[in-house]
Amino acid sequence: MTWQWIGLTFFSLTVLPAGLAMATNRVPERLRHRLAPVRPRGCALLLIYATAPVNALPRMTDASPEIALACTAAGGVLAVAGCLALGLTTRTRQRRPVVAPREGS
Repeated sequence: MTWQWIGLTFFSLTVLPAGLAMATNRVPERLRHRLAPVRPRGCALLLIYATAPVNALPRMTDASPEIALACTAAGGVLAVAGCLALGLTTRTRQRRPVVAPREGS
């Protein structure tokens, strides 16, 4: 049970604040060009974060093995959805054409 507490604490202190900041579009200007689009990436991080409590909380409360297994499966689905969302936002960012400034403007 110690590892569940450690994992939940670690993810709550790292991934949760970053995901919330990005989802609310509160990112420093120097990072904005690297992280664009910011909001979809923040939502993807929140999906990935949701895996930690979904997996850890049933184990910490000594839930039945069937419930723990169902929560593990749900956590896996959340993690895959978050990774797919993160990959799609990165892919659409890479495929956008580069806009060159007009000469004489």
